[in-house]
Amino acid sequence: MLRLQARKVILVLLVLIFGCGLAVPNLFSPETRKAIEQGAPAWIPRFLLPIHAMTLGLDLQGGSHVLLEIDRADLIRSQVTQLRDDVRRILREERVGLQGGIGLTPRGVQLRVPEAADRAKLMPKLRELAQPIGTLGAFGPSGNQSIEVTENPDGLIQLNVTEAGANLRIRRAVEQAMEVLRRRVDALGTTEPNIQRQGLDRILVQVPGLQDPQRLKQILGETAKLQFRMVADANAGDVDMLPSQDQGGQPIPISRQVIVEGEDLIDAQPAFDQRTSQPIVNFRFNIRGAQRFGQATTENLGRQLAIVLDNKVISAPVIQSPITGGSGQISGNFTVEAVNNLAILLRAGALPAKMTIVEERTVGPGLGQDSIQAGKMATIIATVLVILYMIGNYGLFGIIASIALLVHVCLILGLMSLLGATMTLPGIAGIVLTIGTAVDSNVLIYERMREESRLGRSLVSALEAGFTRAFATIIDSNVTMLIAAVALFALGSGPVRGFAVVFILGILTTVITAVTLTRMLIALWYRWARPKALPF
Repeated sequence: MLRLQARKVILVLLVLIFGCGLAVPNLFSPETRKAIEQGAPAWIPRFLLPIHAMTLGLDLQGGSHVLLEIDRADLIRSQVTQLRDDVRRILREERVGLQGGIGLTPRGVQLRVPEAADRAKLMPKLRELAQPIGTLGAFGPSGNQSIEVTENPDGLIQLNVTEAGANLRIRRAVEQAMEVLRRRVDALGTTEPNIQRQGLDRILVQVPGLQDPQRLKQILGETAKLQFRMVADANAGDVDMLPSQDQGGQPIPISRQVIVEGEDLIDAQPAFDQRTSQPIVNFRFNIRGAQRFGQATTENLGRQLAIVLDNKVISAPVIQSPITGGSGQISGNFTVEAVNNLAILLRAGALPAKMTIVEERTVGPGLGQDSIQAGKMATIIATVLVILYMIGNYGLFGIIASIALLVHVCLILGLMSLLGATMTLPGIAGIVLTIGTAVDSNVLIYERMREESRLGRSLVSALEAGFTRAFATIIDSNVTMLIAAVALFALGSGPVRGFAVVFILGILTTVITAVTLTRMLIALWYRWARPKALPF
């Protein structure tokens, strides 16, 4: 351990200097960082500039907090209306007449078909509407059905939305609404907004730095604009040049004539092609949208159909055959993740149901500043107490451990800045906690050295044994803490995940500073001082 290769020392120092340097931008104001970025030459990579700082969370810099709730009754009414339209379409396709028309119930529809032959022809088609509830994955869908279809001997047929089907629709609606809200909040130009699910039917929106909740409420009330338009010739008139996601953001000519709008899109779900097993997106229109879409695809075979969301082309597939049934599929070289994202974007054309604000509040920057000052004070006090304890117990080696501890904190802040992580009040608590746990590794190493020295080993052997024999214990203890921190990050939300991020980074940097850096400093001390015994 006492033989240090120059290249390894240089490599360690460069890593530590670079890591600590990443924390420097946090000392600059946003205006200073922006001026540095604008004034830097274009040939300098942006990640080398001191412009990447941590984002302060809502509890530190203030901002707006809004809790929204999906209107469950409105969503179920919409689901029942769509079910009625689907039943009406099937009746028209099968040429089946009714006695008394289609009746609406609070959770579904009912119709009376007196002829047994008509019911035998109709029921298989109606049961196709009862889609199995499941997600796109390796194990396929579950056995639950979204719609319950019953047939009575007197010819009465009932289709009711099941509780599982209603909950599935709510989950999808929340997912869709989150995408719409995220796009709307991003338009504010804020950094690190927090948009997350709360329970089954609620969405929490937190926008740090925004002190105008009325503006946020106005933004949340807007809807995305989804359109189906044809890709046109660049030289043709009456076209818009819109950026295409398929072309890496390059603009392509799109006809201004709108074929179908997002309000006519009923659903879009990820699936697999039964022939090629490739990920695709299945979509479905209402009656009006199906008629328009069928006519357009019949008249434009071989042309590209552009799916435009907020004046951006998210996909432009080629029309290979007429799509007259009100549904179709989008295929291409998609991954499963890309298909899921595309399906969400297609469904994000408008808010799926009414949303009501159940809670709103504004956190002032003064409260956040008090939290920052309290966090700074707690961090400083914890650091000073730990340093005094280490120096009092281990003397010179305590000073070395204290140097490693300061580097450890700098690395955490630097990595958070590099990752663009959000610092919250629980995150500050995580830093304070890692300050105490960071020196645990040093304590294990030093106590092992002391024990080996008492057994009569030479100083070199004691130093070597301190690192080699304590290393396995250090790894085990850090791995167990890492497992707990990863579980917090995976299962937690909001401030809990902020705490987990800081704790994970603290565990990773502990191994670097408490083992590698400490070992290097002790080796340099031994080569310089040539001591005969431990300094503690």
